[in-house]
Amino acid sequence: DDLVFYGVWGVILGGRLGYVLFYNLSHYMHNPVEVLHIWQGGMSFHGGFTGVLVAFYLFARKYKLKWLSVMDLLAVPTPIGLFLGRCANFVNGELYGRVTESPLGVVFPRGGVLPRHPSQLYEAGMEGLLLGVVLWYLATKTKALNYNGIIGGVFVAGYGLARFVVEFFREPDAQLGFLTFGLTMGQILSLPMIAVGAWLVWSARGRVNV
Repeated sequence: DDLVFYGVWGVILGGRLGYVLFYNLSHYMHNPVEVLHIWQGGMSFHGGFTGVLVAFYLFARKYKLKWLSVMDLLAVPTPIGLFLGRCANFVNGELYGRVTESPLGVVFPRGGVLPRHPSQLYEAGMEGLLLGVVLWYLATKTKALNYNGIIGGVFVAGYGLARFVVEFFREPDAQLGFLTFGLTMGQILSLPMIAVGAWLVWSARGRVNV
């Protein structure tokens, strides 16, 4: 129960603050009260993920657990939630992709009259199904759990890579558009995830779980 409590607050606070800081800071600087209006939408995965990391660090410290071990165990089922969340985005017709002539194109009610990439389903497939299978295999068929940080690192790097790729098909946020080198904010925020995840995997041999 305590773990869920910490996680929920980490997602809410981190997700909201991440959106405010990374995606619409100028608006909220002029309308600070609206930071609290979470029912109007505006959450960032990268912010929520950071919030969860901090929350679970505090949880692990309180109960004298190894933080990376906690993250390794929680990383395995997380793609299930990501898969369901992206499917919900598709059903709600939100976070849709860029205009396309591909036969996979979908006309979204709030996306205009032209077909767009169902980028939500691309994310569901990569962040959810594919990443989930990789993590399940590592956790059940290898000795990855014997080393703190391997599974968590694969999750962090895997999500970052999947998000970076899918952003090429996803419509960028209207208030930001394309940023440095034509990248989106989602791609820029994913690059540190790839680097940190790769470092966790590379350095895991020195963190034997005993």
